[in-house]
Amino acid sequence: MKQLTLSNLIGRCIVSCMLVLLTQLALSLVPRFLSASSLLIQLPLSALLLLVVIGLGGRIRRVLGVHASAPAFVFFSILFVWCVYVLVIRKAVSHVMDVVFNGEVAILIIGLCSILKSDPGLEMYGSSEDRCIEDSTSGVNSQNQELELSDSFLGKRVRHCRSCKAYIRGLDHHCPAFGNCIGQKNYILFVILLVGFIITEGSYVACSTQFASKFGIFNGTMSETSLFANLAVSTTTFSILQLVWQVPFLTWHAYCICFNIRTDEWINWKKYPEFQFVDQSQPGQSCREVRFTNPYDRGILQNVKEFLALTG
Repeated sequence: MKQLTLSNLIGRCIVSCMLVLLTQLALSLVPRFLSASSLLIQLPLSALLLLVVIGLGGRIRRVLGVHASAPAFVFFSILFVWCVYVLVIRKAVSHVMDVVFNGEVAILIIGLCSILKSDPGLEMYGSSEDRCIEDSTSGVNSQNQELELSDSFLGKRVRHCRSCKAYIRGLDHHCPAFGNCIGQKNYILFVILLVGFIITEGSYVACSTQFASKFGIFNGTMSETSLFANLAVSTTTFSILQLVWQVPFLTWHAYCICFNIRTDEWINWKKYPEFQFVDQSQPGQSCREVRFTNPYDRGILQNVKEFLALTG
């Protein structure tokens, strides 16, 4: 895994923090100029503006030659929403809900830090010298195949992550947002963290809805300072947009757990012989049909049991 120097890490965190501030302030322009519009109208406009700002931010970073950190962007986004909650929305929320939401955010930050430094199931292969030789000679065919390793060494379901240039046991995918691969040893933590994001963002939407109802943000009787009201609405739309893709993403992983399949295996099944079922051609025919098959599917209950037992 690539290690960054302290100065590079601090620089990327600063760039990520600036991008978060730019993104959130840009989103606050939607309720600023469309305060009379409903949230349903503001949502697609906020999504479009979010894509534009992120695209422009990426172009500016490439021109300036600076780098950001996706995990730092996630962390500062959480921190920004939390600050808006404490400074603005908290006053309209009950004491019990306040304790619950603050606890959810604290657990979310702890989980994010945990998965950043977690071991996804890293498998070492040979000596460092051997790896350097193989890396230097595999450039020609790296687009078509991975390095061939013996099953006796790697064991079952060890895949190669090209982002980390490492072999991961039970690799599902490389997650840029969490800055780590998701594999056998941290898959449960990943799912728990994803559920935590959905619950926390849902709680924030509920709290901000109470705030909007109390101060009449959507009915033309707004009594709060404009900036605070805009931030409350923009962070709400941001949380809803997060939920729009996170809920289907969690649903997909629930499917993967139930049928004991990994995302990498589903996408790249033609690279793995165990997922290929060869339909023998009829006599007199020369072509053969290769279809997908899942040799690890042992039924939903057994698959879930195996998932819960994942410890590496």
